[in-house]
Amino acid sequence: MRAELLAPAGSYEGLRAAVQAGADAVYIGGQMFGARAYANNPDTDELLEAIDFTHLHGKKIYMTVNTLLKNRELEEQLYTYLAPYYEQGVDAVIVQDYGVLSFIRREFPGLPIHVSTQMAVTGPKGAALMKEAGASRIVTARELSLQEIREIYEETGMEIESFIHGALCYSYSGMCLFSSMLGGRSGNRGRCAQPCRLPYEVYDGEKRLGSKKEEYPLSPKDMCTIDILPEILDAGVYSLKIEGRMKKPEYAAGVTRIYRKYLDLYKENPKSFRVLDSDRQELLKLYQRDGFNEGYYKQHNGRNMMAVQNLKARDSREKGPGKRDEDLFSQLKVQYVDKKLQEKIYGNVILFCGSPAILDLEYGNRHVQVEGETVQEARKQPLDAERVKKQMEKTGNTPFVFEHLDVQTDEQGFLPMQSLNELRRKGLEALEKECLQPFRRVLDVRRMDGGEKKTSPKPEKSRGSKKFYVSVETWEQMEEALRRPEVDGIYCSISMFWGDSFEEKTRYAVEYIKEFGKECYLAFPYIQREKNLESKEAELMNLAGCLDGFLVRNLEELGYVKSLGLAEKAVCDHSLYAFNDASKAFLEDRGVLRTTVPLEQNGGEIRRRDNAGSEWIVYGYYPMMISAQCLKKTYNACDKKSGTVRLKDRYGNYFTAQCVCDFCYNVIYNSVPTGLLKEAEQIKALSVSAFRMNFTIEGKAETGRLLDLFLDVYKKNKDVPDQVPEFTKGHFKRGVE
Repeated sequence: MRAELLAPAGSYEGLRAAVQAGADAVYIGGQMFGARAYANNPDTDELLEAIDFTHLHGKKIYMTVNTLLKNRELEEQLYTYLAPYYEQGVDAVIVQDYGVLSFIRREFPGLPIHVSTQMAVTGPKGAALMKEAGASRIVTARELSLQEIREIYEETGMEIESFIHGALCYSYSGMCLFSSMLGGRSGNRGRCAQPCRLPYEVYDGEKRLGSKKEEYPLSPKDMCTIDILPEILDAGVYSLKIEGRMKKPEYAAGVTRIYRKYLDLYKENPKSFRVLDSDRQELLKLYQRDGFNEGYYKQHNGRNMMAVQNLKARDSREKGPGKRDEDLFSQLKVQYVDKKLQEKIYGNVILFCGSPAILDLEYGNRHVQVEGETVQEARKQPLDAERVKKQMEKTGNTPFVFEHLDVQTDEQGFLPMQSLNELRRKGLEALEKECLQPFRRVLDVRRMDGGEKKTSPKPEKSRGSKKFYVSVETWEQMEEALRRPEVDGIYCSISMFWGDSFEEKTRYAVEYIKEFGKECYLAFPYIQREKNLESKEAELMNLAGCLDGFLVRNLEELGYVKSLGLAEKAVCDHSLYAFNDASKAFLEDRGVLRTTVPLEQNGGEIRRRDNAGSEWIVYGYYPMMISAQCLKKTYNACDKKSGTVRLKDRYGNYFTAQCVCDFCYNVIYNSVPTGLLKEAEQIKALSVSAFRMNFTIEGKAETGRLLDLFLDVYKKNKDVPDQVPEFTKGHFKRGVE
């Protein structure tokens, strides 16, 4: 099967350029719900035209609907927004939101659904979950190795789409709150402000890591995989995706044409595959952040993947290697952006005196025939074949151009030029309609009034029924929580027990917690990769009977516990986004025990949400980024021991980064914890089933003080004291756009 080269289109102009440069398919956003809200996204008419353009030229078009949707948007806007594109024949939609996936599957039957990289699918169990839900393609997390991708393909048989060129995020896509928490511009809503590209100092204790010039620790180099295309294809990747919807059309065209060249060369002669250095250099000239790397396909992380220094900023001022080649861009503009693309067709014009004029057209396996006015007997100068041909070949701005046109005439008749023009117009329009008809769909007219019905809010539970849970990362934190009788249950990080004697250490902790009459849950890592949990499958199954449940934080973990028959013990953390009632219902339909209230919604939005069976995190340092990279390793200070370093931003704020070496990822926490104390009465009045405090980097004494403070307010109904620690309200007041 021929691999698909998938190009970015930040505009209709960019789409046309990418198609001309050799893309098999393009992905593009409309005016709503796309992860690139600041791209030059086409309006409705332009996007409908773009759908036809791609199909007339034998290509596919995928539409991005890859943000999290609020209840109102899902219930009142999504159906009306998607309906015209569905009917026009868009080939697939790319989605992040579980509720959107369910909605589209139900309301737009037959429309293929591609799971966005924003869902952070990291393994076969999560992919299988999405396949079961109706997705036809997985866009893998960018951090996966070739072997991990191969396992997803072999175990699920799904179409695999993976990025091969362009920018890399520092965080796992969909698991980043950095931009959202700092400025209200959420990456999950398509409005990322890219704070990762700003300068930071990194400290291990009081020691600064790296030199003063190495102040961009969160800025990865761009990815370029042109040299390892055969290996990517061999791993089972079907669709090869180029990043860049925020970049110029010339960029999309230039990158596309080079990858098109080498995909074709590889298909013709796999054994002699070799990339010319001149083509590598051209890719560098198009755009790059301080050089290229091959992404995560062959390495888990590393300093060589990071820019560290912002050479590109320097090169924009000087004639350096990162400065854009204006001559190259001008050439690409002429060749692909400004050039008109027309498909070659065959035609036959039949003009005989006394009979209707006939135009017969063929394009591929499509054939149409149209009739024009009756050919009149010429009084003076009859139409000759050459004159007719010259006039009929003027196809102008239509999608077609004649490769060959026959003219059959007795050269005794006459038709006005206007009639010949009308015959040509009629024929080309009929051919276009014939070509596009197979893509058209028809919706049930009765559904055109607004889509999904609103969910009636469930009755609120009494205040006394709400439980209070505490999530801990250390034994000290756990001991403090156990000393408070108002705490109903403990979530223990799996890292507290990981390694040798895992089952024995976990069982001891569970039994100890049970002695205090409290529930006990095992909190899985933020990222599940390379079947880490499956290496402990027997132990986890043995522990399942004494544990009250598992806190799962990504699709792979949810798919994993479901495959073990333990879905009813799964508590979905905030990173499994229940952003609307439909996405919450999606998770509940998988049999989970509870969900978690989203961190990016304000109080009013949460009030209108179905909160039954959900926990609300009322305290904690929010995890701003979950990254496969390691700050210690970036500065050559990795000792393979879990610990913390600190990031200092331009304003003197410090962000703690936790190095989770058991599972090889970093968590970067907000500089200030979120604490919802003054909002407690509003929160207690809602129908949430439980409150939760998340302890991460706090010491024993601080944990105790905070527990007493929040338990007094939430469980003992005391007033909030005048003096409280510095907290942020998170998104409780402002929410996200």
